Parts: sequence; C-alpha cells; structure tokens
Amino acid sequence: MAPTFFSALVLRPAAVDAADASVADLLGRVHEYGDRRLPVPGAVSVIAAALATMTSDNNPARIGGATALAALLAWLAIYVRVSAPINKQLRTAAANHTVPPDTRALQQRWDSVIWARAALQTVALTGLLTIVLNR
Repeated sequence: MAPTFFSALVLRPAAVDAADASVADLLGRVHEYGDRRLPVPGAVSVIAAALATMTSDNNPARIGGATALAALLAWLAIYVRVSAPINKQLRTAAANHTVPPDTRALQQRWDSVIWARAALQTVALTGLLTIVLNR
C-alpha cells in the first residue's frame, strides 16, 4: 500500500494542475495497473497482521498487531467505499479514450480521502513494527 504515500505526495498535487483529459487518461491507466497488481500485497498484509495478532505471545506485540489490523481494515473500507468506484470510472474512461465530464469532481473526491489512507498506512506500519520489535 506504499503507493498511497506517492499518490498523496506526488500524484494528487500534480493532478490538480493537469488538464482533465490528462487526469482521466493518466490516472485511469495508473489505477488500471494498481487495482490489478496491489490486491495481493494488500490481502497479504491483512492476513499477516491477523496472524501476528493471534500468534504473538506478549501484549505489546498483540496490541501492535491488532492496531495494524484495524488500520488496514479501515484503509480497505475507505478504498472500497470511495476510491475504488472512482478508480473504475477513470479506468473505463482511459480504456475508451474519453474524458468524464465530472473528472475534476472525481479527482477532488478521490483526493479527499488520500491523506486519511496515508495516515492509516502509517498506523499499520507502526503496529507491524511493534510486533517485530517485541518478538
């Protein structure tokens, strides 16, 4: 899920100044690849956090695992509810070489949750590091 930070720090501000056609095409293609390639690492991270929580033999590691798992599930909920539908619209537009009339609104809605997703990634990483440091 590291692409979330890249998106927050680089893609989001770049898209603000780009033409709608550029946003629809490039970000549609980015989401095409990301949505295809990132579910496996995302699922692995959720499973790993759950397993680490269940198998840790001390409280700090269990708490770290539970915190990571909660953050990853919250990240996933935001992604499924907000980001994924927008990604799908932009992927479709890019594939059809069209520009949605609401491209700017779609991008603003997507942008509205990217920092929350990045913060949740930070919490998850901190929780996972807690597990490693307390084993």
